[in-house]
Amino acid sequence: MGSDGVLRVCLVSLGAAVLAVGIFTFSFRKAMATYVFGLVGIAGILLPDWEFFDRDFSHWFSPMPLHPPTSSDRVPSIGSFKLYPLRVALITTIYSFGLYKWWLIMCS
Repeated sequence: MGSDGVLRVCLVSLGAAVLAVGIFTFSFRKAMATYVFGLVGIAGILLPDWEFFDRDFSHWFSPMPLHPPTSSDRVPSIGSFKLYPLRVALITTIYSFGLYKWWLIMCS
């Protein structure tokens, strides 16, 4: 499934979640908070240039070469995602804070 398919599945799932929150809580505000948080979450995962961020953190502040040297003519896999500890910690912190704020809105 290409990135368009993944985006479509995520947006349909988000729509179902917003509908469920709206029906079970009878709150337009909570449904909209879920919608906004979901869109920001989807945008934060699917839209960044992961080829750029798939480098060590120390290389994030230097420009990326136009044609990175490859040992073969094979196209690099788009789905490969290296787990650098600093990147994982940064993404976890950002999404944990967002989830905490969303939970505060859901509980009010």
